[in-house]
Amino acid sequence: MKGKTAIVTGSSRGIGRAIAHAYARAGARVVVSSRKLDACEVVVEEIEATGGEAIAVACNISNKEQIHALADRTEAAFGPADVLVCNAAVNPFYGPMSQIPDEAFAKVLQVNILSNAWLANRVAPAMAEKGGGSIVIISSIGGMFGSQMLGAYAISKAADMQLARNLALEWGKRGIRANCIAPGLVKTGFAKALWDNPKTLATALEASPLNRIGEPDDIAGAAMLLASEAGRFITGTTIVVDGGATVRGGD
Repeated sequence: MKGKTAIVTGSSRGIGRAIAHAYARAGARVVVSSRKLDACEVVVEEIEATGGEAIAVACNISNKEQIHALADRTEAAFGPADVLVCNAAVNPFYGPMSQIPDEAFAKVLQVNILSNAWLANRVAPAMAEKGGGSIVIISSIGGMFGSQMLGAYAISKAADMQLARNLALEWGKRGIRANCIAPGLVKTGFAKALWDNPKTLATALEASPLNRIGEPDDIAGAAMLLASEAGRFITGTTIVVDGGATVRGGD
């Protein structure tokens, strides 16, 4: 990835931060983005301390103008993006779908789906003019199953998988690949309500053949594959990175 430009949303912590670091170690110029500029600047300092190149750009991805500003700032600093990672997401409600407020449901759909489409549509034309690139959307195994407590979030993550398939068809002939990564339970601040709950954690460990939950670096490895030449024939698919949690049958 040496010399490539990569935008990673939601990269001030967790999975996004791990991906930003992995790309920088591989020689990419990384745009670290989240809502809070100071948090992004911390990650940029970490990258620069190890010899990498990065800039911080604050962006609330629910705001289309800010999404365009993120792309504009990227192009001004490093040129058009070669890699886009849509990682930022929200989940403001945990409980039955019959109880979710309309505002919370709408927020999940806008941030987790529509904002990714906005950013992909803004970045893809210039990416295609460069000869192609890679769009990676961080989905979830929650989008593969029904859920009684994470219904809106699960719907949004299933839609992200379809968004990647659509982008793969729309932009493939111009050299752009689009894929999803579907993590299982990962030890991040975003998912703390799950892994910090002893009952939920025990259930996750029981389901995992590896007897552990994921770490952010586990997801960064898949993101490296999809962004690099090693993944040049992979498009329109979802790579599940869950420690084997979804392969268990009825034994």
